Amino acid sequence: MRLATVLLNDTPTPGLLFHDDTKVFPLRDFPDTLAFLTAGPKAWADVLIHTSVFVPFEKLLAPIARPPKFLCIGLNYRDHAIESNMALPKTPVVFTKFENCIVGPGDTVILPKASAQPDYEAELAIVIGVGGRNIPADDWQRHVFGYTIVNDVSARDIQLATSQWSLGKSFDTFGPIGPAIVSLDELSDPHKLAIKLSIDGEYLQDSNTDELVFKTGELIAYLSSIMTLTPGDIISTGTPAGVGLGRKPQRWIQPGETMTVEIEGIGKLTNPTAAE
Repeated sequence: MRLATVLLNDTPTPGLLFHDDTKVFPLRDFPDTLAFLTAGPKAWADVLIHTSVFVPFEKLLAPIARPPKFLCIGLNYRDHAIESNMALPKTPVVFTKFENCIVGPGDTVILPKASAQPDYEAELAIVIGVGGRNIPADDWQRHVFGYTIVNDVSARDIQLATSQWSLGKSFDTFGPIGPAIVSLDELSDPHKLAIKLSIDGEYLQDSNTDELVFKTGELIAYLSSIMTLTPGDIISTGTPAGVGLGRKPQRWIQPGETMTVEIEGIGKLTNPTAAE
């Protein structure tokens, strides 16, 4: 299934997208996608049985507007660590983004006056379906609902001014998510997916999730050894090589550009940019 939030009759509505993302089956028994995820596997299966009429909608929104946790992993692609001249981490590098940064497909990313170095990061994100603590790495599939796309927009000058990255990652609009959460059963192997980012048609990132250092099971085991994971938590798994920071010369996002992240089996996430 492709779980999404859409604008339907001017109201944010959870639903299941038709395969081409042009229509939706509204989940009218649930106030939002977080409630649907929290309802658990039996409710998900029941919905699939009763899915019937798909209807047009006005706009795709961020699939989860207020995740309980928005966790992100740094330096988690081998090719990105190499371009950053940094050793592969032995422990996942974890930081957070905050919900104020979340926007959906087509929404404008605002480049703030406070930063001169806004950067793009194409990322595959895990969405938790069944929570837990101390989850074994080989039990990860029981806890993952599915995957979505995140563009981890980053103000590098703010991010790298201190050892704490979260503020540089959490400007308003710096967390585009979408277009939908694709359930686990629709992805044959989330660790073998093409991942790309282009700006105005020029591809700047072009890699594969087989470059991940810590894969889904390892990340879930590590994070759940520290905190209880809950339905709707987002774990953005890091970005591959090609970010603006690692280029020579460095390449920062400019106002009036359009960024598109593509992940095989999930779709495209496109966002224009504008100056504050």
